[in-house]
Amino acid sequence: MAKLYFRYGAMGSSKTANALMVEYNYRERGKRALLAKPATDTRDGDKIISSRMGLKEKCIWTEELVEMNEDAILQYDCVIVDEAQFCSKGQIEFFVHLVDDLNIPVICYGLRADFQNNLFPGSMWLLAWADEIEEIKTVCWCGRAAKCNARFNEKGIVREGAQVVLGGNDSYIALCRKHLREGNLGPDFKPEA
Repeated sequence: MAKLYFRYGAMGSSKTANALMVEYNYRERGKRALLAKPATDTRDGDKIISSRMGLKEKCIWTEELVEMNEDAILQYDCVIVDEAQFCSKGQIEFFVHLVDDLNIPVICYGLRADFQNNLFPGSMWLLAWADEIEEIKTVCWCGRAAKCNARFNEKGIVREGAQVVLGGNDSYIALCRKHLREGNLGPDFKPEA
């Protein structure tokens, strides 16, 4: 029986690397997994899923996935979605359809919350509807569990702004809740005056 999975973690927790390894495992077993991500995420180029550690594969946009013919989708054994926090409610509903009506497992990877600790729309619906919810863990600079995504610039933590600002290690860091609240980016961070 197929399931809808939501595997979430803070920035730098290897979500994308995990997604690409799952796709590789399907391929190695002679199965077909379809990789997708929302068109919002153009950081690594159009229709490319790329991890910080160098793993990279082509994908389709989730916007294209929901428009695909069901016969074409049925040729896949699994759908793997990266950056699922950027998905719309309608796209998450479509993933539920794939699982419940077409018996195709859908494995979604993404952030749970933004830099202000507010849920992303895609994450909110995945938390509500996923059959299995798993945290991919990472640690704060202090060694505690890092569950928060801090946006920062040369002056320190940024607390206001648009929910979606694409970036990587140059703009975001995973912190524990305490250090996010304190605005403490660690002993190596030297703010500009």
